[in-house]
Amino acid sequence: MKKILLFFSELNNSDLDWFVQKGKREKIAPDRLLIREGQISEALYIVVSGAFSVAIESQDHKELARISEGEIVGEVSFIDTRPPLASVRSLEESIVLSIPRVQLLSKLQQDTNFSSRFYRAICLCLSDRLRGTVSRLGYGYDLDDLESHLGGFGQSMIGNLELAEAKFNWLIKNVRGS
Repeated sequence: MKKILLFFSELNNSDLDWFVQKGKREKIAPDRLLIREGQISEALYIVVSGAFSVAIESQDHKELARISEGEIVGEVSFIDTRPPLASVRSLEESIVLSIPRVQLLSKLQQDTNFSSRFYRAICLCLSDRLRGTVSRLGYGYDLDDLESHLGGFGQSMIGNLELAEAKFNWLIKNVRGS
């Protein structure tokens, strides 16, 4: 959940409105591929509910991670435009907000303020993921606990994360109600 809070802490209300207007609510059946390893995805996803497994199919389906409500999926391939290195498969019935790649790219090109906020938000998510990976490899501090993680932020960032949680709850309400 903390990644989506980092993401939403950088976005404003009109950005969220745009995601809800342009995004598509998708109900994902259990054991369905959302993203296939080696195949460019046509969307960026926000997990509204449910759970997914991230695995490398070409290596006997070796699971790398589990993803649940509040995670962003497909952001790495969106940023570097290369095919995903892993597949993302639903573990249960799930709901995602699918933001079409073409529309998001167009919005990023046309709206520089949105673009700046979006890319900073993605950078915060990727930075958090990298720090978590380094920690799991046995270096640095264990950042999996949200409370210890928040201790590394200044007071203004903590306030932003609280506001981000309200924004995410608003998005969930609007997507689930669709």
